Amino acid sequence: MTFHEPWRLRAAFARSLSDMYGNEVPAYTTLLEVSHEVNADFVAANGADAERLGSIGRVTAERHGAIRVGTPTEIAQVARIFGAMGMHPVGFYDLRDASSSAVPVISTAFRPVDRAELARNPFRVFTSMLVTGDRRFFTADLEQRLERFLGARALFGPELLALADRAEADGGLEDDDAQTFLRLATEAFELSREPVDQAWYRELEAVSAVAADIGGVASTHINHLTPRVLDIDDLYARMQARGITMIDAIQGPPRWEGPDVLLRQTSFRALAEPRTFRTPSGEIVEDSLRVRFGEVEARGIALTRAGRAAYDAAVVEVDERAVGLPEAERQAVARDVWQKTFPTTESALADQGLGYFTYEVHDGGTVSREPVVYEDFLPRSAAGIFQSNLTDEGSKDASQEGTDRDADWMSGALGRDLNDPFDLYTRQVEDSLSAAARTLDVDPQTLSAATTTPGALA
Repeated sequence: MTFHEPWRLRAAFARSLSDMYGNEVPAYTTLLEVSHEVNADFVAANGADAERLGSIGRVTAERHGAIRVGTPTEIAQVARIFGAMGMHPVGFYDLRDASSSAVPVISTAFRPVDRAELARNPFRVFTSMLVTGDRRFFTADLEQRLERFLGARALFGPELLALADRAEADGGLEDDDAQTFLRLATEAFELSREPVDQAWYRELEAVSAVAADIGGVASTHINHLTPRVLDIDDLYARMQARGITMIDAIQGPPRWEGPDVLLRQTSFRALAEPRTFRTPSGEIVEDSLRVRFGEVEARGIALTRAGRAAYDAAVVEVDERAVGLPEAERQAVARDVWQKTFPTTESALADQGLGYFTYEVHDGGTVSREPVVYEDFLPRSAAGIFQSNLTDEGSKDASQEGTDRDADWMSGALGRDLNDPFDLYTRQVEDSLSAAARTLDVDPQTLSAATTTPGALA
């Protein structure tokens, strides 16, 4: 009987979700087809350079999902399910102030944290949770009714949670249990066909479409499943050429002549999907909801704390200089700001301490510097994708006090340590330096000093 280790469960779950989501959202299948075309053409045109940020095998298989839950209990259960697959909570994201729209959620991402595990399968899930006590969005009365509704539902059954706990404790599952676990986990994120309470859903939707998607139904579902592409601008154009309506812009850094950093994302607009509703009179009627969309991403080099500070300052400058400009002109401003902020070569990015790079020893004792892929998310980009796919802005009372939520709070809710992304990237670099130093029989500090000198690397 086959024993399925966490990475095998993770890879199988990513495939299972992708198959399920493709059946539910046919445009997602089109997105995958176009992504594969773009990646194949990019590799053909760029050769080995195309795989600087991951092999084509990894990039083709790579996905990130997004789910939304309502309570600390629910997100702690999510952590148990993903823990079975070797996925750990990384980073804290507060989307409540990252967008002009009403997006009353905080988030973390579950993903592998070790380099070898990321290479096996880098599946990650951006997981958001409602902040029901935030008075900018929810009155005391609405919070009470929302908490009562959320407390009465069960998103994940006891068998799924028990198998998840066993998988995490034992380092995997035997074949039959693994298949049951994967089936139950996939089913937990399918779109429910149960009628939705129309009045309740519309009341929450007036506050926030995201709040309604989370708290207006008795289940959860995959909100989007995102493939990775090597040229997101090419993909954007090809999707439009197929007649698929894309959101207005690519979120994140601009396209420019220098190294790609962090994360660029875009999506096709949320589709009107038929759903049944129960009216206040008890009648079952058919209507539609726009809650699921097709996102795609291009990943760049992970930035150090100094690099991220430069990025954040650049974003502020672009905002200030591009007020009221159409998107094409905004992108021109962004390129100008990027040219002033970031060097145009990977080598300079490393030498200036702005990006993370690992170090690999080759035949002859030469050492090369390899970029570290950014594995995480940008709050502003996530909120921008959410906002671009909302039916309206919702409502947000800025005169009210927000509810404090931070990484420590999230860690307590999960009952697990919350990994800091910068610490994880730093560990990758330090581990590579130590391994290279052992191979060359030199002191790691000597090697580190040498590799920061231009021309010191082969």
